[in-house]
Amino acid sequence: MTSTRRIPLNIFGMGFGVAGLATAWRIAVDQHLAPHEVSDVLIGLAAVAWLFSVLLYLRYVLTTRGALTSDLHDMTVGPFASLALITPILLAADGIAPYCRSVAAVIIDVFVVGVVLLGGWFTGTWMRGGTDLDRLHPGYFLPTVAGGLVASAGAAEVGQQRLAQFMLGLGIFCWIIVGSMILGRLIFRPPLPDALAPTMAIEVAPAAVASLAYFFAYGLRITPFVTALAGYGLLMVVAQIPLLSRYMRLNFSLATWAFTFSWAAVASTVLFWIAAEHVTGSRPLAYLVLAAISVLVGAIAVRTVVAISDGRLLPQMASAIPPAPAIDSTEPR
Repeated sequence: MTSTRRIPLNIFGMGFGVAGLATAWRIAVDQHLAPHEVSDVLIGLAAVAWLFSVLLYLRYVLTTRGALTSDLHDMTVGPFASLALITPILLAADGIAPYCRSVAAVIIDVFVVGVVLLGGWFTGTWMRGGTDLDRLHPGYFLPTVAGGLVASAGAAEVGQQRLAQFMLGLGIFCWIIVGSMILGRLIFRPPLPDALAPTMAIEVAPAAVASLAYFFAYGLRITPFVTALAGYGLLMVVAQIPLLSRYMRLNFSLATWAFTFSWAAVASTVLFWIAAEHVTGSRPLAYLVLAAISVLVGAIAVRTVVAISDGRLLPQMASAIPPAPAIDSTEPR
């Protein structure tokens, strides 16, 4: 028995993106800029999106022979599987920890173990060789860099300082190694196909998420380390400007969700910096940041709902798993 629709692994980007927006609003709540109900509602929506994605993907792999193995070993789509494990860390840290830290800590610990195991499996698989450099893309940040840095922030939020330091080291060193390979591929090899082009937005995320992990672990202190992270982060934000013309030509697809968490992490970091530096007019500036990221994520969410209602979000498949070099072969117009 086979499914009539292929469920691409980047479907987990929906819950991840909404959870990133919830984090920004949770920071706003902690800074007395918004009521906690706003972040709570967003966490609820992120949890629904994550659960919907998990159930949909489970149904797909249980009814399509070889789907899971094919996806995990696919050098293009495989890394996106890690989002299924990373998102619950955000959900627990932002949605459960404020009300029951002990329960949140258990959930975070369970999924941190999963992140480390899956990241190690991907790393070992890649180390066997034979990986096509042209299939490398910024989504390769997800299993180890995003996994490590988000896990660090989550562990810090529930008071597990040693685990937070451990995962921060994992994320940062993987960022240095994997990031250099990805940037080399983007610069010296042919342009990414359209279905992967939105992943270039992920380049703005590592410095921002590393900053968030540090702030959650050590408090609102601008240290030389945080300042250095901001310097590289600013470079990657400015580097997005020449890419805007290409982004504007892309058709909408699930891959568009790559913009959401990446920019939500930047927005969250900016909120911390505004508060730490006591910027003049900090309150309206913070609301401007929140409005911008909320409009971005909200617009992508609305486009997703429209695409679902039109039946154009998920690609059709015949009776077997196609060897897809792209993440999503059907892009709604």
